[in-house]
Amino acid sequence: MSEQQALAPTPPEEPREQPEAPVGPRPVRKDRRVLRAALRWTAAVAVFAVAGAGTAYGITRMERTDVPGLATESDGRWEYPRLTKPPLPSGSPGPRADANPAGTHHADLRALLLPAPKGAEEIEALRGTDGWLATEDFLEEYADKDDRETFGQQLVDGGLRHIAARGWTTGDGTRTRIYLLRFDTAAMVEDTFFRPHFSYTDPGYALRGAESAGRDESFPDETAPVPGVQRSVYTESKPYGAAQDRQAYLAAGDVLAVVLQSRKGAAHAVPFRQTVVLQSQLLG
Repeated sequence: MSEQQALAPTPPEEPREQPEAPVGPRPVRKDRRVLRAALRWTAAVAVFAVAGAGTAYGITRMERTDVPGLATESDGRWEYPRLTKPPLPSGSPGPRADANPAGTHHADLRALLLPAPKGAEEIEALRGTDGWLATEDFLEEYADKDDRETFGQQLVDGGLRHIAARGWTTGDGTRTRIYLLRFDTAAMVEDTFFRPHFSYTDPGYALRGAESAGRDESFPDETAPVPGVQRSVYTESKPYGAAQDRQAYLAAGDVLAVVLQSRKGAAHAVPFRQTVVLQSQLLG
């Protein structure tokens, strides 16, 4: 090939005939964009759904008083202060520890009492001396003189060490009393007091003003159980007098706890259950 031929411009290529366009528009790209957008929205909705479900689960697992802005009075609950168990002496095991077969509560018994709810008025007579209540003052809760004498002697024979008590009255007239009776061992609490007297369909000793009481079937065993704490719950049977009484007996290690509530007309179930469960948690 000569130099002149090599430098000659290449003739332009004849334009090719374009294929005939389809009758309708091709939606492929648009459909893909729509599909990608839909997938992005679906993923976003899924993320928010998971986050929302997690939040809802967290709230349902929390106490109502732990949720800011959530009303706690709508179902009749009382507003208790945030509960904290008292510290144990250095090196002392908890009541449910394997190293503590006697179930001893090494913390100060007075610090294990449930505090009064907000707005309640304290029953000063239950303060006792330095926070310890005399046995005869506790026994005054029971109606029959013979029962008081029998129960009192059993407490002596069982080696009762001391009693811590607290009580209050709320604005609706509900009167609450809590007694913590400490013994030497958990076996003494269970075998001498709880099982023989407070584990049947009616309590072993009748309260003043509540001579007829039976098992509270509305407070089933599966309601907020607390490990290490046994409980028996009773309510005054109808027809009752001017006031109704509710009572619970808790066996928690070396402590027998007695929770009593009474109210003119009827003692509400919700604050009673709340009080029993919270006191159980402090002892468990």
